[in-house]
Amino acid sequence: MDFLPADINAYAEAHTSPETDVLSQLSRNTRAHVMAPRMLSGHLQGRFLSMIAHMIRPRRILEIGTYTGYSALCLAEGLTDDGRLITIDHNEELESFARSYWQRSPLANQIELRIGSAADVIPALDETFDLVFIDADKRNNALYYDLVFDKLRPGGIILADNVLWSGKVVNPVKPADQDTAAVLAFNQKIQDDPRVENVLLPLRDGIMMIRKF
Repeated sequence: MDFLPADINAYAEAHTSPETDVLSQLSRNTRAHVMAPRMLSGHLQGRFLSMIAHMIRPRRILEIGTYTGYSALCLAEGLTDDGRLITIDHNEELESFARSYWQRSPLANQIELRIGSAADVIPALDETFDLVFIDADKRNNALYYDLVFDKLRPGGIILADNVLWSGKVVNPVKPADQDTAAVLAFNQKIQDDPRVENVLLPLRDGIMMIRKF
């Protein structure tokens, strides 16, 4: 997942605004106590998510894939005072872990967790979103994109994570495994979509930044 040399990555983090204490504790305890800690957004990507949210000043954010709640806190930093972030995850086992850190933040009341399948939850949302972060199972990236597109305001932003898929997009095993094939198909789908402008950023495991016309 880390494409840059370790010293370059360390330099980048050293010249990036620090995490809050709550985020630092959340990161540390995720790595110590939760399976698959590489799923955590982490310092550099977290500050990027926060920066984008501050630039947009969204009233409504949708996050697909909560994990331990780190990225939700980062995104929520940029919400308007009356804003709300809805985050969806199918894994209820990490709910209390995530909530315990949200409660240590002044943003807790602006974060709403929906437990369930995103494919079922999204169609039931009666909201118009300013910012969407897709960071869940890669095989359904295209489905989530299609489900949220009409709920995103014109000019709104979709961020999709892991679009470089540990470098497999440029050096896939043949035949490609299902996850790699799904990421490749999603990236091409976005590239070919005339309704959007997109930039693939080689940040961490790759973020596709998409602006709806």
